[in-house]
Amino acid sequence: MSEAKKELTVLTDLNLLTCILQKGEADAVVKAAVDAGCQGATIHYARGTGVRERLGLLGVAVESEKEVITILVSAQMTERIFEAVYFAGRLDTPGMGIVFVTPVLMAGTHVPPHLRK
Repeated sequence: MSEAKKELTVLTDLNLLTCILQKGEADAVVKAAVDAGCQGATIHYARGTGVRERLGLLGVAVESEKEVITILVSAQMTERIFEAVYFAGRLDTPGMGIVFVTPVLMAGTHVPPHLRK
């Protein structure tokens, strides 16, 4: 009995969007990202270290507990999702968090045959 040939599907036009937020902010940010077109996100929890009693001269208290959102997005959707996350997380406010994009060289997952190019 011969085994069917397995096919390797490699995706190469992806970016990893990572957003680190204050505790309790992730749900609204993920909703905004999904509304902007992403398929989903992963949320995990972290604890920040360093100077967090006061942020500069502004006197903004910064909590050590964080929520970290990771979203794998296509290169063509990166800017749209980035903008949605930035504004939903109020990242233009001191002490709220940061969002950044990392290029993904390769990713492998199941892609249904009708979606493959």
